[in-house]
Amino acid sequence: MASNIREAGGGTPLASFLNSLPSYLLRLLGLAVVDGLAIWLLYLLIRDQVWPLAAAVAVVTLLVNAVNLTDRLYPLRWMSPALAIIILMVLYPILFTVYTAFTNYSDGHLLTKAQAIRRIGQDRFLPEGGLTYRWAGYRSETNEIILALVGSEGQTFLAVPGEPLQEITPESDGIGAFDADGFPETIEGYTRLQMRDILPILDSQLAPLEFGELPDTVKIKSIREAAQLQPRYVYDEELDAMVDQMAGEIYYADESQGSFISESGRVLSPGYQVTVGLRNFQRLATSPALRGPFVQVFGWTIAFAFLSVATTFALGLFLALVFNDPLIRGRKVIRTLLILPYTIPGVLGVLIWRGMLNQHLGVITTNMVNLFGWAPGWFTDPLWSKAGILLVNLWLGFPYMMLICMGALQSIPSDIYEAAEVDGASIWQRFWGITLPLLLVSVGPLLVASFTFNFNNFTVIYAYNEGRPPIPGTPTPAGYTDILISYTFRLAFEGGRGSDYGYAAAITFVIFLIVATITLFQYRFMGQWEEISENV
Repeated sequence: MASNIREAGGGTPLASFLNSLPSYLLRLLGLAVVDGLAIWLLYLLIRDQVWPLAAAVAVVTLLVNAVNLTDRLYPLRWMSPALAIIILMVLYPILFTVYTAFTNYSDGHLLTKAQAIRRIGQDRFLPEGGLTYRWAGYRSETNEIILALVGSEGQTFLAVPGEPLQEITPESDGIGAFDADGFPETIEGYTRLQMRDILPILDSQLAPLEFGELPDTVKIKSIREAAQLQPRYVYDEELDAMVDQMAGEIYYADESQGSFISESGRVLSPGYQVTVGLRNFQRLATSPALRGPFVQVFGWTIAFAFLSVATTFALGLFLALVFNDPLIRGRKVIRTLLILPYTIPGVLGVLIWRGMLNQHLGVITTNMVNLFGWAPGWFTDPLWSKAGILLVNLWLGFPYMMLICMGALQSIPSDIYEAAEVDGASIWQRFWGITLPLLLVSVGPLLVASFTFNFNNFTVIYAYNEGRPPIPGTPTPAGYTDILISYTFRLAFEGGRGSDYGYAAAITFVIFLIVATITLFQYRFMGQWEEISENV
């Protein structure tokens, strides 16, 4: 009887296997798709020598397969997509930033060595005795492109990729009558490309194509000319060098610089990425930036982060206390309206405030002039520029503080206040002795996180005034309202040397160490808040 019940309910091993078979096959099919895409991506990354990303993709793929094929890891099966995203979108960028700090990754050195070799190898030249042609293009329904070439002596040739040039006449099979320039008006199976068709695809699709057969291939040289162009630079693997076929010069790979350099000192562009050790950090340590406005920028960064947290927390707590009182009518509507600034994108909010503070047309500035006959230099005066940034950040940040304070206030037991009131404690005594200590225990970690966020709040600084007004007489460009992150942006991307990602990553790493130290120091005080709350 029990056996029959198990069979009817699918309790036998065979029934369980048959029930789970569709889901197992579906899982294998999903893994096959994921593995196929991963293998294709790994092939491209390894071919281009993008080793860090290739390692990350390989680790994630192995992790996903292990989780989905191992019964002991079953609890992680539904978490594997999230883990893969975290590794690729969060962990990998952090590790890659650290790795970049030890490389020469910058403008002119953005490619890997394999990519640089391919890019340099795309340069072509017309060798001595090479022929040039006038050309017209023709495209088939399958998007295959062929050329009709007219030589200097008036012959017309048909050029197909991978096949020898074939001289044609109006009598050739599939060839229509020639126009006045010597090109076929029609070719069977093809449509002639007009100028409006050629211009959009000239550089992207037509220029890379090679027509004819090696070694006499023909490439499009310009909108009217094609020629027997040959690769100018050829990579010699034994010499680890690029050989100039036109000038006969050899450019050897310099692994310390990430460039191909000839004995005469000429450098081929682009270069490629190489590790440079502590060079970026040494450059930072010896940079005039550290002897210039760095200390001033660092001081303002600390002040900006601290004042932003203090002002937003103070206003948010005040509003939370006021509208936590049940005697106030319409408090739900008012709280909803106060949260609106939090729903507006930060950049848009800063731009709105820039318009209101504009010295010529801003509603705030013009009304101050009308009322007082004077208005601050919100964008030109160093002190008032900083005040304007704090004002904008206060407007953007207080709704968040109000929300977390409202939630924290609800968690404080009301009987504590009743006992304090019976003991004769005043409103201020209850606030400083009960509300604030217990509130800080709950919101303390969020205040530390807010400080860390504002320490690197690039959006408000750059959108408000791009760090200006400028500090005069500094060896490196800096502004009075620059914080470390915007100052880093100036050094790395506005220093006249192009985008220097390796140097920027090195500075970012140093900033991370500074923020980590300050954060750890702040967490020590959180322990004191907890001790105070235990005594309340």
